[in-house]
Amino acid sequence: MSVLSQGLQRYWKPEALAALASVKVGIAGAGGLGSNVAMLLARSGLRRLLVVDHDSVEPSNLNRQCYWPEDVGKPKVEALRARLLALEPELALDVSREQITAASAGVLFRDCAIVVEALDEAGIKAALCSALLAEGTYVVAASGIGGCGMAPMQVRRMGESFVCVGDFVSAVNEDTPPLGPRVVQAAALQADAVLSRILQSQQ
Repeated sequence: MSVLSQGLQRYWKPEALAALASVKVGIAGAGGLGSNVAMLLARSGLRRLLVVDHDSVEPSNLNRQCYWPEDVGKPKVEALRARLLALEPELALDVSREQITAASAGVLFRDCAIVVEALDEAGIKAALCSALLAEGTYVVAASGIGGCGMAPMQVRRMGESFVCVGDFVSAVNEDTPPLGPRVVQAAALQADAVLSRILQSQQ
């Protein structure tokens, strides 16, 4: 048993740990949201993760993403894999370095009960969510995470299969750049929504 798993026994009952370990969660994007969500889920007891992203780590990513200077230039999914397995060697972790599209979403995440939308471009975000919801997948998305000192974050549940977090106002742009505090806050809310979905389904 890993050190992390030993520690988690202090907080979770065996049936909760079993539930968390049994569900495969997909993460669409390995940037500020996705990399932090992956870390938070692994720390919380999830053991089956799929992370898909086509980008490489850049210096401008280090202010909010789970990477270090030595990761610059590496594919994000490979750098994140190394970080996650150092934390929890027992992870059943799949990574894929490819561009996510609405057309590929259903295939890429076909084995995932829950998918976290952690992409940047609004059009692709919307198309991905629509494609996954049409497949009956539970989706946790984000909208409005730019800047600092902006409107409070919220969690909106829309129907049985869709949750969106953020302030729904503060798009990332030159005036409201992507900064660590709010990006990580949104990622934490996404991870919390995943945990809630899994544990409530066991009740």
